[in-house]
Amino acid sequence: MIHVVPMGLIDVIIPEYIANLTSEKFGIMVEVAENFPIDAFRRNEARGQYLSSDMLRSLSVRKESDEDILLGVVDVDLYVDSLNFVFGEADPINRVAVISVTRLRQGFYGLQNDRRLLLERAGKEAVHEIGHVLGLSHCVDPTCVMYFSNRLADTDWKRDDFCKRCLTSLRSRGQI
Repeated sequence: MIHVVPMGLIDVIIPEYIANLTSEKFGIMVEVAENFPIDAFRRNEARGQYLSSDMLRSLSVRKESDEDILLGVVDVDLYVDSLNFVFGEADPINRVAVISVTRLRQGFYGLQNDRRLLLERAGKEAVHEIGHVLGLSHCVDPTCVMYFSNRLADTDWKRDDFCKRCLTSLRSRGQI
């Protein structure tokens, strides 16, 4: 089962949309879990961001079953030490992932917000990170959901579906 975990202040529509989309894409039960506060996470004041790996560790401790997948959804800016920002990060060993919707919003770039576009982007990033949890790496096909999004245009260009190669890989491992 996949548990979509809203973390901190987040529009409830986003985790619900992600739960419906991921259930459809992976063919398994998905539920929206209880909100997990992010007060305990330390914001890097110099960067104005949160370290995504801290959130992954907290999610892995919260898991009730080794078989479950937890996907945290936050509305704070995330980073990893080697990058300026990340849309999300996954830990396949502990079967947890986190995505941020902050940089997926048009408003982040000074544009008028578009809820439909935000949901579409969040869905793609959620499917992408769960793909990592299930053992997929980045794909070279820029239209595959597993393509690395280095910038928002990459997310907009790719689909919310797996290419034939990635889908075959998931099926061969019995993941979908």
